[in-house]
Amino acid sequence: MHTKFKLLPSMTTIAVALITASGNNSAQEQSTQLVKIGHVGPLTGPVAHMGKDNENGARMAIEELNAKGIFLAGQKIQFSLQSEDDGSDPKMATSAAQKLVDAKVKAVIGHLQSGTSIPASKIYYDAGIPQISPSATSRKYTQQGFNTTFRVVANDGQLGGMLGRYAAKNLHAKNVAVIDDRTAYGQGLADEFIKSAKAAGLTIVTTQYISDKTTDFNAILTTIKSKKPDLIFFGGIDASAGPMLHQMQLLGMTSPLMGGDAICTNQLPLLAGASLRDDQVICAEAGGVEKSGQKKLDAFKAAYKQRYNNEIKQYAPYTYDAVMTIADAMQKANSADPKKYLPQLAKIHHKGVTGEIAFDANGDIKDGALTVYTFRNGQRTVVMVTK
Repeated sequence: MHTKFKLLPSMTTIAVALITASGNNSAQEQSTQLVKIGHVGPLTGPVAHMGKDNENGARMAIEELNAKGIFLAGQKIQFSLQSEDDGSDPKMATSAAQKLVDAKVKAVIGHLQSGTSIPASKIYYDAGIPQISPSATSRKYTQQGFNTTFRVVANDGQLGGMLGRYAAKNLHAKNVAVIDDRTAYGQGLADEFIKSAKAAGLTIVTTQYISDKTTDFNAILTTIKSKKPDLIFFGGIDASAGPMLHQMQLLGMTSPLMGGDAICTNQLPLLAGASLRDDQVICAEAGGVEKSGQKKLDAFKAAYKQRYNNEIKQYAPYTYDAVMTIADAMQKANSADPKKYLPQLAKIHHKGVTGEIAFDANGDIKDGALTVYTFRNGQRTVVMVTK
């Protein structure tokens, strides 16, 4: 019995051990720096599926960075994602932006749309917080003179310009009708398309205007049908394009429908249903990878599906890359302080899953790729990748 008692540690030894362990834990906690990254997109409303897709991409990047273990100036970094809903509404967007500024986030990934990204960008600029949009394409977004404003996809000038040339050269269209939903995105894209189409010799037979909440297209489609266009161009979103295709079918309209990235989604076949015919829709996405980068993007898609049990909708890879680009700039500056890493971000060369990311003087991505798609058997199908 006496020998057994000698083998037990004394209460003093236990107390010292507990104090030491507590001290080590406290030191470990003190040496970990929490870095908040903001994300904003529409988590409610007609394009909530796109906003959630972007949020998922951002969260994957955050989880991967934390699993790797990032150190800045000798401190371990713990990244956290603060995601806010802008409901596709400019007023909600500015409120969400101010909330992130007040939360002292070190960067913002978003917003999804140009109409929300543009008003929010002034708030981030005034606070000195870098903002990278993974999907806003309006030229105005990066032409405000804000050194905090970046994007990782091509802009409307590139996208609309290419679509205008494609309509003339590849589709051999002569007469085109245009539908514009009057949002910053839709109007900007339609304006750039019209400019390019006219330069390529096409005739715009009519331009019709709707809102992004319109669901009844019968009147404008009847007007368009009377003009007998070879092609209809739509500056708007998939939530509108789906019912529009259905109503086109009811009116016996067979003209192809062309549009930008906001209709070029995996959601469109679900929204249009049986109204979507093979090769009826020609659309383009601001982004895309050439064959040399396809393996890397495919690996991301597989990881996304494993993580969320769902396919990516569209811009999740770009949101992921935006977060990783921010983290890369922080590591190059050895700091999460926006004032210190912003110069590194402006001159970054980051190899992402969507290709190399580098920015011009305005914050636009250099040499941004564009991908033309159609839909066959209800599946989005690549036609070509161009720059």
